Amino acid sequence: MKRFFLFGLILFFYLQVNAQQYQPTWESIDSRPVPQWFEDAKLGIFIHWGVYSVPAWAPADADIGIYAKYAEWYWWRINEDSPAGKLFRDYHNKRYGEDFQYQDFAPMWKTPHFDPVRWADVIKKAGAKYIVLTSKHHEGFTLWPSEQSWNWNSMDIGPHRDLCGELTNAIKEAGLHMGFYYSLYEWYNPLYHENLEKYVDEHMIPQMKDLVLRYQPDIFWTDGEWDYPSEKWKSTEFLAWLYNESPVKDRVAVNDRWGKETRGVHGGYFTTEYNLVHDREGGSEIKHPWEECRGIGTSFGYNQIEDLDNYMTSDALVDLLIEKVAGGGNLLLDIGPTVDGLIPVIQQERLFDIGKWLEVNGDAIYGTRKWEGSVNNNTENVYFTKKGNHLYVLCTEFPKEPLVIKGIKTGGKVSLLGFEGKVKSKKSGNTFIITPPVLTPQTNPSNYAWVFKIENGAQ
Repeated sequence: MKRFFLFGLILFFYLQVNAQQYQPTWESIDSRPVPQWFEDAKLGIFIHWGVYSVPAWAPADADIGIYAKYAEWYWWRINEDSPAGKLFRDYHNKRYGEDFQYQDFAPMWKTPHFDPVRWADVIKKAGAKYIVLTSKHHEGFTLWPSEQSWNWNSMDIGPHRDLCGELTNAIKEAGLHMGFYYSLYEWYNPLYHENLEKYVDEHMIPQMKDLVLRYQPDIFWTDGEWDYPSEKWKSTEFLAWLYNESPVKDRVAVNDRWGKETRGVHGGYFTTEYNLVHDREGGSEIKHPWEECRGIGTSFGYNQIEDLDNYMTSDALVDLLIEKVAGGGNLLLDIGPTVDGLIPVIQQERLFDIGKWLEVNGDAIYGTRKWEGSVNNNTENVYFTKKGNHLYVLCTEFPKEPLVIKGIKTGGKVSLLGFEGKVKSKKSGNTFIITPPVLTPQTNPSNYAWVFKIENGAQ
């Protein structure tokens, strides 16, 4: 009897382990849920830093569309036959000369002021819970000593430092989640253009596995997938390895940029970018876990000519965070460090202002979910989130009139986060009415947005 029991126990655990094995098909890969930590985190920081940070230029004020204002696309644009390309090329030729090659920027990338512990401190004070660092952008330059990118990585040339490794250690020490952006394709890699299969097998996949095994990231964020379908990139094969065998299989989160057909359809969480890429199945309303990414200004990589008119204000950034979280998503807000390793002061200010707001109102952001009842409440500048049974009413402008909220079956005490006084409210049927308190400069808890909490209001 004991033998049968032991055999049954072993069989049970064997079946459990095998039940968790993912096959290299989208049906199987898509069945893996997005890790809860990611859905709870809400705010992440994107970091674009590379050889493009040396010229650090894009026509920020030109009427050429948002994509053409990305400074990290400098190498591509100076070779592009387009209105945007002409602007980049004219600047480059005037500033550096027609014979100056993009590769000549690499030795100029020095990082004397890069302090990963300081970066981690800034990000933590912003209230962010995770970061995504560009380990390799489309230029092919890696921020770690990749064997596949000899003399085109941050250890062999330029900084002569393992930037991925140094920042990973600091971010994890700060208690935050570390992630990597990785471009599947490379603009000017001869192997990519001559033999895609060999490029994938001997360059791309070994690099991706190396990143995972070396640094064990919590996020793997791919991009540059649009030239080919996911089958050519062998994306499901890599993801099956990532989910089944890698050291981060139980916690890693991935995005949806794995092939020309996958955005908003396959992968992990869906990604939008400056609100320009949307869910293909749900239209403007995304029902799957998702994330909006954008810069504080018009570029992801640092653009030295951006000024205040190009940057979102702290007020607008807090409003943006509220809008995305109330819609059920996360915000991945980008910073572009300077070539020498500093986070620009104006970007630090924006991050610290968001962090100060979250110190008071973070309960309405972290760990929350979209409230289904928001569809019946379309008051301008008013958003909703829920956590457990509690409902949060987020106002991007302080209400001048009582707030009328429909669809609340039950409801308890109402409070204004950060405010010690009482808040009057009453319930009539399924309608809840909140009378905003009178605030003074001494009692005002926030500079940008205000949050009312209705206990048991989301039941």
